Amino acid sequence: MISSLLRLIALRPIFGMAILGVPIIALIAIGLMTVLAVKLIVALIIPTILVVTGIWLIRRLMRR
Repeated sequence: MISSLLRLIALRPIFGMAILGVPIIALIAIGLMTVLAVKLIVALIIPTILVVTGIWLIRRLMRR
């Protein structure tokens, strides 16, 4: 299998890179999107939840 892939890349480099390049580019794009999603969650959503919970807790304690 590996030898046939190497032969394909050696004989037809454009076709070989089309076969091997698209999945690699897709994996890189998926990885980058995952990193951006985690950064969004850590930078925006978690602090927002903490602030809202803090305000709710302070209001609840001040009522009593």
